[in-house]
Amino acid sequence: MGMSIPQYLGQMDIRKGVVGLATGAGFIYLLYKAIRAGIKCQPPLYTASPICIARLAVERERHGRDSGELRRLLNSLEYKQDEYAKSMILHSITRCVYLLEAEASSCTTDDISLVGSMLDDKDNSVKIQALNTLKAFSGIRKFRLKIQEHTIKVLELISTIWDSELHVAGLRLLNSLPLPDYVHPQLRRVMPALMEILQSEYILAQVQATRLLSYLAQKNDLLYDILNCQVHSNFLNLFQSTQPGSLLFEVLVFAERLSEGQNSPHYRVVKWHYNEQSLHEALFGDESRLADRLLALVIHPEEEVQIQACKVIVSLQCSQDVGVQPSSCRPSYSYFNSGE
Repeated sequence: MGMSIPQYLGQMDIRKGVVGLATGAGFIYLLYKAIRAGIKCQPPLYTASPICIARLAVERERHGRDSGELRRLLNSLEYKQDEYAKSMILHSITRCVYLLEAEASSCTTDDISLVGSMLDDKDNSVKIQALNTLKAFSGIRKFRLKIQEHTIKVLELISTIWDSELHVAGLRLLNSLPLPDYVHPQLRRVMPALMEILQSEYILAQVQATRLLSYLAQKNDLLYDILNCQVHSNFLNLFQSTQPGSLLFEVLVFAERLSEGQNSPHYRVVKWHYNEQSLHEALFGDESRLADRLLALVIHPEEEVQIQACKVIVSLQCSQDVGVQPSSCRPSYSYFNSGE
């Protein structure tokens, strides 16, 4: 320890008995310069290095001026790039949007269209990065309407490509936007895919899918499509206390929204019919064991899960109080009024 690089290299070669050329002063000096050059080398500004992008943000704040980095990245995206390069550029753009707020706000709708065009790329990693970039831009109000134009494309992607990371990225984007009424027909078509994602085993995707379905359950014209959607026979496993608290909370919110929706006057004026494997039957049917799961969750270690379970119970009780008496409430009634 304590030796300079030339000393260390020279001593190492001598110990190994390497012949003259390898230990010559010229060779060692050149090698030393090469190592020094490598140490001093800085990554280019367009890399995805968090340190690099953060340095730009600090520089901008310090000098109160536009670094130009975001514009350079967007311009480079217009040139023909391979899939890896496009993915890295989009990743860097996403970081810039979050860190360089003023520069991101000065972008245009043409920039949003450029990023949106990457959703048609053949490579899934590029699609995922494009979704993440659009999600970053969605935090800027003036771009939301433009980003909404890509909603149908995003729904198409998450319903036709079985890729968990793509599902998470696409659903996070959809959950950050108000969904216009004109996409409701497409939402009906992708409902089975959303329900499959909800029943998958990838927690992040399940949470995002449940949040979207909870939002859609508040739309009168979509409620029946959700309730009549086919689910697996073990759907209620989502309500087991062994599930992560974050997922339990979301599925409980979803159940509450569905219960409230089916009890609304607007929904009750129609006599609906559900298929035997429907979500309605799994949650509210005569054979449902939802009440058992809810009672077990009342003593869950996470308080927000406890509270949300109680809200669902109250909602189910309310369906009886208004005189609806759906099949869902018969098993619930016997449990919730047995003294437990």
